[in-house]
This record gives sequence, C-alpha cells and structure tokens, in this order.
Amino acid sequence: MIHIEAVVEDDGTLRACKASGHAGAGKAGSDIVCAAVSVLIRTAFKTLSGRKGITLNGGAPEKGQMWLETGYEAEGKEFLSAVGVFLLEGLSSIAQEFPNNCKLTIKNLSGFC
Repeated sequence: MIHIEAVVEDDGTLRACKASGHAGAGKAGSDIVCAAVSVLIRTAFKTLSGRKGITLNGGAPEKGQMWLETGYEAEGKEFLSAVGVFLLEGLSSIAQEFPNNCKLTIKNLSGFC
C-alpha cells in the first residue's frame, strides 16, 4: 500500500506531500498505481522547481519514498495553489480508484501548530 500524506493551509495551498510504500497492484517495475503516483509527484516537483516566489525541497531517498515541501512569497502563491490542486486531485483520483493500493490523507497545516 502506498500511503500519501499531504499538508495544506486553510485555503488549500499545498505545503508538503510525502508518499511511502509500494502499491502491490502489479509486478515491480510495471505497477500502474506506483507509476501514477510517482509521475504526479515528480511532475509537480519539476513544475514548481525554479519558479519565482516558490521555495521547494524534496527528494526520493530510496525506492518507495518521495517527498516535497513548499514555501512561497506572495508572487508565487497563486501558481503553487494551482499546482497543488492539480496534484491533490490526481492523487485523490488514484486513491479512490485503487483503495486497496493507495491511501491519501490530507491534513491542515493549522493542526500542526
């Protein structure tokens, strides 16, 4: 099972996303659920990377683990919000379609303070 935890602000702005585990929906190297999650998170990271007004950290320290953390200045918030909505919609769709292989939890940043 892939466990995905996303952290958003009150207005939905993405602040972090971490995925860990293996879906087990297919053979290693050809698992459609793992591939979909990986592509969405990597694409979000690459889309945000180097964007003015957005700070970004992240990585994939080993197979089955990916994470990203975001920060922003006023000029980058709208773009970050749009990319975050796209990422979370995609991840939510995967979790709904493959509930035995992928679980998405979205937490509010204010709950961590």
